[in-house]
Amino acid sequence: MVVLQVLPALATGGVERGTVEIAEAVAGGGGTALVASAGGRLVGAVERAGGRHLTVPLATKNPLAMLRNAQHLAGLIRDWRVEIVHARSRAPAWSAWIAARRTGAHFVTTYHGAYGGRFPLKRHYNSIMARGERVIAISRYIARLVEERHGVDPARVRIIPRGVDPSVFDPETVSRTRIARLALSWRLPAGAPVVLLPARLSRWKGQRILLDSMARLTTQDACCVLLGPTRGRERYAAELTRSAVRLGLADRVRIPGPCEDMPAALMLADAVVHASTEPEAFGRVVIEAQAMGRAVIAADLGGPVETVEDGRTGWRVPPGDADALAARLDVVLALAPEQRAVLAQRSRAAVLAHYTTLAMQQRTVAVHRELLASGAGSVAQSTHGSK
Repeated sequence: MVVLQVLPALATGGVERGTVEIAEAVAGGGGTALVASAGGRLVGAVERAGGRHLTVPLATKNPLAMLRNAQHLAGLIRDWRVEIVHARSRAPAWSAWIAARRTGAHFVTTYHGAYGGRFPLKRHYNSIMARGERVIAISRYIARLVEERHGVDPARVRIIPRGVDPSVFDPETVSRTRIARLALSWRLPAGAPVVLLPARLSRWKGQRILLDSMARLTTQDACCVLLGPTRGRERYAAELTRSAVRLGLADRVRIPGPCEDMPAALMLADAVVHASTEPEAFGRVVIEAQAMGRAVIAADLGGPVETVEDGRTGWRVPPGDADALAARLDVVLALAPEQRAVLAQRSRAAVLAHYTTLAMQQRTVAVHRELLASGAGSVAQSTHGSK
């Protein structure tokens, strides 16, 4: 099996991590795993996973450049005898779709986001992610959106949730030294409860909602950590800092930037908050926190509705409701150790049963094999010479 995944670049993020994971699964099964992108810091991860990176300037949205990319990809498909083209982002997907049609390769998409589409042109641009022979939806929420927005036959849709590696996100493997190192670097007061919101700094991720809720807490010594990349978001970070001062939280709020050790960061938290005000396609950080046995409070919309069983593996609150979030935080921060232990066991068990990287890899490769077994769309012999 020869699979070519396409995406804009290999920076950091859920799409990029998923690409590496599927490259690993294809290569591990004896196939050829190719990834085409403009490059980035995760190129080495693709190669360590057994894949090969092909540099194509797929980050562009220029229509003429996208047509040139289609021609380039068609040549690569023929040269490598690619059987499956798997698109993970809209602009590269248009080029990949054209290339697949020209060469006869199968075309698969993973619908990663809700993709706003208020205007007809934008809806048309988004529609490419629904044109796969199989459309992989990363949650039931996204599957419904694909079927309703694009009129896709449910028979073409495969729901494959994103996953976590339970050997990495395992509370038993995180040393006290790793936790203490982070606590020191974030200047957290010893013994103070920690409320963690891990997300990029964007208004819709709900950082302002959490700050408002922190000001309403009965627990007055709790610290709030807004964890996520700040590069390019300096203005919003400064706005959040001013809000913390205005709310009397200046000494209880930390905005430390990105973190390379997410398992340790999650272990520091007494509560992990997902406060998005717009639907998340899935919400990977939620299952990462659950795998670590953390108490999760999530906004009641989008993907987390499926991963957080209210009152059993976490709690859900109305999105944008600072009062409801504050009330639930007060309850969570007051949980007894034995209650936390029961919650941790349930949460991790749910992740192990439904949301592991291995399960995601196996189910995705099964979609590839399903298309190959159909017999249609086989690519013609190479006309561009040997690899």
